[in-house]
Amino acid sequence: MPIVTMSGTAGSGAREVGPLVAEILGVDYVDRQIMVDAARRLGVSAEALAERDERSTGFRERLANMLRTFLERSAVAGVGDPLIGSDGLEVLLARSYGEMGAEVGSSAQELDDALYIKTVSAIISELGQKGDIVILGRGGQMILKEVPIALHVVTHAPLELRTRRVAEREQLGPEEAGKRVHELDSGREAFHRKFFKVDVNDPCLYDLVIETSRLPYAVAAEIVALAARAKESRVSC
Repeated sequence: MPIVTMSGTAGSGAREVGPLVAEILGVDYVDRQIMVDAARRLGVSAEALAERDERSTGFRERLANMLRTFLERSAVAGVGDPLIGSDGLEVLLARSYGEMGAEVGSSAQELDDALYIKTVSAIISELGQKGDIVILGRGGQMILKEVPIALHVVTHAPLELRTRRVAEREQLGPEEAGKRVHELDSGREAFHRKFFKVDVNDPCLYDLVIETSRLPYAVAAEIVALAARAKESRVSC
């Protein structure tokens, strides 16, 4: 049951390498958008989801079932109204690094932040317990740092290359892309400082650091998959 967390600076290739790793390992892949999509599916009745499960549904449906159970547990535990229903969870999971890393200082914001990190940590922890998963971002390397078989990977690349990649991906001009990269990097750093009190760029947080300017994404994915299998095998012995 390999578990891989992927992290990386904007345009460094984590979001490209992650799905390739999942494909090689034959496991599920989850990122922020997939979690948001799963939350949207909570509007479907439990009976309909159960029927789909009998026909071997995809990962998003299974994740939606997991989120439904999470919401039910939260309601029983009295977590509060913000998590009751799919809309609240969808909005919560859709927040960006920049939005969550912002320092506002109000008591309402502090409660909101506490709810966010509690929710995301619970979801990622549950995904980690089930295993067979590649998780992109959301502090997965910190949330699952005590899980022995979890492999934590970070990608890097020179700023110029990362800016070009973001420009191509988001169809931006060079100047806009440069600002976007700075914004994304700053948000990621602020998020990890705020919630985990760490420097997200510290290599000691990771098992494997990959420089994607020197390796094609496919090769990087093979290396990560090999390392994940090796770590799982070592811990299982």
